[in-house]
Amino acid sequence: MASIAVLCFGQAAAQHQAQGQSRGQASALHDQGGIAAAVDSIAGVKPADKKTSVPADTARFKKTKVDLDHAVDFSAKDSIVMYGQNNAHMFGSSTVNYGDVQLTAQQLNMDMDKHEIYAVGVPDTTGELQGNPVFKDNSGEYESREMTYNYKTQKGLIKNIVTEQGEGYLTGGITKKMDNGDYYMQNGKYTTCDNHDHPHFYFQLTKAKVRPKKDVVTGPAYMVLEDLPLPLAVPFGFFPFSEKYHSGILVPTFGEDYNRGFYFRNGGYYFAINDYVDLALTGEIYTRGSWGLTAQSNYSKRYKYHGSFNASYLTTVTGDKGEDDYSKMHNFSLTWTHSQDSKANPNMTFSASVNFATSGYSRNNLDSYYNSSFTENTKSSTVNWTYKIPDSKWSVSATASIAQRSADSTLSVSFPNFTVTLSQTAPFKRKHAVGNERWYEKIKLSYTGRFQNSLTAKENEFFHKSLVKDWRNAVSHSIPVSATFNVFKYFNLPPSITMNDRMYTSKIRQQWDPNASAVVRDTSYNFYNVFDFNMSLGLSTKIYGFFKPLKFLGDKVQMIRHVITPTITFSASPDFSTRFWGYYGHYSYIDASGSERTVKYPYFSNGLYGYPGSGKTGMVSFNFANNLEMKVKSDQDSTGFKKVSLIENLTLSQSYNFAADSLRWSNLSTSILLRLTKGFNLNLSATWDVYKYALNEAGTPVRVNKLRLLHGGGWGRLASTGTSFSYTLNNSTFKKLFGRGKKDDDDNKKKQQQEDEHKDFSRGSEDDGKPDDPRKEQDNTIALRPDGYMQWDCPWSLTFNYSLTYGYGSFNYKKLEYNGRWTQNLSMNGNIKPTKNWNFSFSASYNFDQHKIAYMNCSVTREMHCFTMSASFVPVGPYKSYSFHIAVKSSILSDVKYDKHSSYSNGVQWY
Repeated sequence: MASIAVLCFGQAAAQHQAQGQSRGQASALHDQGGIAAAVDSIAGVKPADKKTSVPADTARFKKTKVDLDHAVDFSAKDSIVMYGQNNAHMFGSSTVNYGDVQLTAQQLNMDMDKHEIYAVGVPDTTGELQGNPVFKDNSGEYESREMTYNYKTQKGLIKNIVTEQGEGYLTGGITKKMDNGDYYMQNGKYTTCDNHDHPHFYFQLTKAKVRPKKDVVTGPAYMVLEDLPLPLAVPFGFFPFSEKYHSGILVPTFGEDYNRGFYFRNGGYYFAINDYVDLALTGEIYTRGSWGLTAQSNYSKRYKYHGSFNASYLTTVTGDKGEDDYSKMHNFSLTWTHSQDSKANPNMTFSASVNFATSGYSRNNLDSYYNSSFTENTKSSTVNWTYKIPDSKWSVSATASIAQRSADSTLSVSFPNFTVTLSQTAPFKRKHAVGNERWYEKIKLSYTGRFQNSLTAKENEFFHKSLVKDWRNAVSHSIPVSATFNVFKYFNLPPSITMNDRMYTSKIRQQWDPNASAVVRDTSYNFYNVFDFNMSLGLSTKIYGFFKPLKFLGDKVQMIRHVITPTITFSASPDFSTRFWGYYGHYSYIDASGSERTVKYPYFSNGLYGYPGSGKTGMVSFNFANNLEMKVKSDQDSTGFKKVSLIENLTLSQSYNFAADSLRWSNLSTSILLRLTKGFNLNLSATWDVYKYALNEAGTPVRVNKLRLLHGGGWGRLASTGTSFSYTLNNSTFKKLFGRGKKDDDDNKKKQQQEDEHKDFSRGSEDDGKPDDPRKEQDNTIALRPDGYMQWDCPWSLTFNYSLTYGYGSFNYKKLEYNGRWTQNLSMNGNIKPTKNWNFSFSASYNFDQHKIAYMNCSVTREMHCFTMSASFVPVGPYKSYSFHIAVKSSILSDVKYDKHSSYSNGVQWY
């Protein structure tokens, strides 16, 4: 009968002694490629009992040469039972190591003659298997219910395997491991759901070949959803895995559009160019003739720059060729963003923000229907380069910009533009100053030179414009010189002079054609220099006023402070419209009444940088800025007091022109800034018209030299005003208003501390020495209130954007006044999460002129563990449409989805 050796140890010393002694034996058995079984004597075995006694020769080590490359190292937490010399049964968290291979299980049986290991889990008191076999090698980790492995041939048979490959998991079936590391599977499952025992969905594989970390190739497979087989089958499957960045094919999506027919979209090829840049070329094609191409690229270099690029071209065909409703449109879009890291070059920066699209692109791109940019009427693009010369105040910049208006397809292009700047410097300041600063050292100047080239035209006319006649270009130079002197201790006296020079290449002359009874314009192209200047002298100070409330009003308010900052500025400039300067021309004509009239006009009205003004200027400007604050007692401040702003800023300004022959007073400008709450400011500005109106000989309303103040009309009539604000309401808004915010924060901190303590206590009661299963570390806990009921959190937010403007509208010929006109704009967006996985969001805008919602976009999303579902719809307006999408979250199965959507032009009827 074969001899039996049983190794058992006490609970406290079992692990240490079993691992130390049994490992020591296994290592001793390996000598020059030989392995033999070593059996030690067992305490408690009687020598007189021959049936259980150990023969004397078996107590010695026997060396047997075998063909193995590594030592077989094995250990067990509970016990090891030896059958003869070459069989071992291990119980309790057993481990076998052979080279790079490690096999662990609750129970291991090892046959050294056959070089085989049999591993299996053991059911606990509840019947669940514990300590399932886990096989590890260089290709990854594999868990199973039962496993047989030959450590010499490196082949094995695995039942109910569980292994992670890429973003998915292979489970179930019977798997055979080959010596080259490949796996052949029968009746297995492939899923991206991490619930291995009961996945929400999976592909049932009749057979498959697995190359770890490379790919899975399957035979016929079909999809199973919630244990329900679906009639979705494929004759074969290919699931590539890679831990490296590489090129590959982009599988297209398919669907149907109401106007363009069935389609394949977003299919193409992905180029992994290098570690810094990639490129994706995709296309789309429709059964009714429409097609499109797209190129997308992302690039990034750490501490240098990063950006993205997207160019798209669409050809949209609707209707049938030869019919009245047939149309064919060509549109394209270009977006580019580029940002330079501040550490890359402290002296040079380059940035780009390009968002250009033809006027019909958004209406023909399926991805634009549910985007907030769908209703944008204007787009702008800018590319900027700036270089600052080291150790100097000079800088150079170049820009290119495009502004487009989708409503009438107008483009305003400005390219190239150059700017040279000298920041403010004190040219007379001594390098080694001794004593007080002298008056001329306070003189400072700066310089700005600009070159601009621009064109405004329709999209279809843009490339047909003449570079010389239609493009506008100009150069300007500006040199402001200023200083600030302190006089009489409390007054500041800042004199300044500004010199401007403009260089144009065209000049427009006008003359009256009596035959056509119209003005004829003649443009001449040459070099023209336009120069002007202005001077100013100001005087400003600060006046402080304090008011302490009377005692019978209480001591809550300690003091009220009023700060007034008056400023008086005198500015002057000559009349640049005289013949001496040559910037203005004149022509005469005979009007309908037979009188001769002379019209003065500027030659450079089309200039990019404007032209000098007409008439002398000798102007005095008045500006009064006010600030009102109070100091109140506060228990929340460490000093016991806090400042409260009553009026952050109230400004009034007006000017009087001595050199004008009439209308000497300018309109009164006012502005006010109020800090209503910590996160909300109200800013209002207004202009007040100080003169009255009358009709001229032609019946046109004009301002007349009659002050409203002298004719019973008050200081002025409101001519324009406006304000805009944005405010967000959310869960904490009302809590903060009613003082609940701080209490809730304290409660949340206390609650979190209790949960952490409970979590630590729970972990201490788990089985000793068992490693945590990462798959079980999911946040499935339910928050409870102090009364034991479930805590229900419903995060939500609602943002309002509102603007209000007032200005002159139509003229009232009876009252001889302009009628006022109010313009309002309101847009809002919000979202709410009634549960952890549901999310509702919307955005809308309201048209006050038509008294209805102009545009609304709603969306609903649902997170479903390994699936995601979303629905978007536009319920009102001319773009009513809907879209539904459900898909697997994992990117490797991104094509396992269902899409359904309509087009805004198919006339969806909601009600």
